[in-house]
Amino acid sequence: MESFRTESVPELPGEEKSKVRRALLDVLETLIIAVVLFVGINAVSARIRVDSFSMEPTLQKGNFVIVNKLAYQFGSPQRGDIVVFRYPPNPIEQYIKRIIGLPGEIVRINAGQVQINGEILTEPYLLDSTVRGGEWQVPADSYFVLGDNRNNSSDSRVWGMVPADKLIGKALVIYWPPDRWNVLGNEFVLAAETANIGE
Repeated sequence: MESFRTESVPELPGEEKSKVRRALLDVLETLIIAVVLFVGINAVSARIRVDSFSMEPTLQKGNFVIVNKLAYQFGSPQRGDIVVFRYPPNPIEQYIKRIIGLPGEIVRINAGQVQINGEILTEPYLLDSTVRGGEWQVPADSYFVLGDNRNNSSDSRVWGMVPADKLIGKALVIYWPPDRWNVLGNEFVLAAETANIGE
């Protein structure tokens, strides 16, 4: 059986410094990529923690949600979108609610039912019918929002509409805790919209 010997080659002067320099450059490159990714991800999305009970049962206190901050750069808010916005009376605070009324619409709450321009809104996610009623005209470039925990929510019935420029983004996914993981969507339609499906 043949045996082979290897010889260790002595390092040339300056080669050790070169290795250290390369290692430092690799670390620096990794840090720069991490910072660019972090800034990029935060530019298009946000991660928020739900701190109230006003969106139960859809969102529970302590849930973590991913928010698409670019959703309304390329499209308009839709009825049923769960949105994060700057609270109009105090823009430092951020709220999360569901869009119910769109610009130009008349929202009426009567006998536990929500109506949009006279059409009853079907809301399968509600546990209780809506107690506090009234009628509101939604101005241009504004939205009427309600919490899903309708009778325990401070929303457009109390402090008014959400101007379009106060919207931060659309809530997309509950990602924590794992057993609450869920994609958020539009769970209802107006009676009139139901009649038009398939036509």
